[in-house]
Amino acid sequence: MEALARLRNCPMSARKMRLVVDNIRGKSVDDALNILKFTNKEAAIWLEKVVLSAISNWANKSESLSPEDYKLFIKTAFVDGGPVLKRFRPAPHGRAHRIRKRMNHVTIVVENKVKIEE
Repeated sequence: MEALARLRNCPMSARKMRLVVDNIRGKSVDDALNILKFTNKEAAIWLEKVVLSAISNWANKSESLSPEDYKLFIKTAFVDGGPVLKRFRPAPHGRAHRIRKRMNHVTIVVENKVKIEE
């Protein structure tokens, strides 16, 4: 069984977020949370919340089964670009330069390695 968690409109560029997402893709949930805890980037804080949400979604979906017993791992993790806020900053000689404030959407899917008996 797999569970999904999404973070939408995260105020960070997708390129910066992908650096951290690439580190946790395919890892077990415990390893991923340890990696995120000791990663010194802002993206790690956002991703930790999404991974915990995906684990919680799996627990809710599986009806009182413990996530620790079924060896959850991150099946897929990807980052898509989101909307861009466009602003102007004054520049010399009366000109203006465009500032692009980028956002992204993160999707995390967790799945269990141990089969669930029905």
